[in-house]
Amino acid sequence: MDYGMLLLGIVLLITVVGLGASNTERRLGRRLDRMERKLDAIVTQLGVTVEEPGLAEVTALLREGKKIQAIKAYRENTGADLKEARDAVERLA
Repeated sequence: MDYGMLLLGIVLLITVVGLGASNTERRLGRRLDRMERKLDAIVTQLGVTVEEPGLAEVTALLREGKKIQAIKAYRENTGADLKEARDAVERLA
């Protein structure tokens, strides 16, 4: 038996399965982004204010002109990724 070919087959199988998983994650991420935009639009339309955790610290940092530190604080307090945190901080600014 040629173990090199067997190893190559296993590597290819793992790669294909991994690509499928990342594609699924991307699709779910896009769906979640669409849902968040819709919820943001509804909240804006209703005039509702949504307090997010750690918002006071983020707001204080923005007042001091420390935008990067505000983004970092937002990420730490909410678990948001960099893009989400940057977008949220820019909305607050």
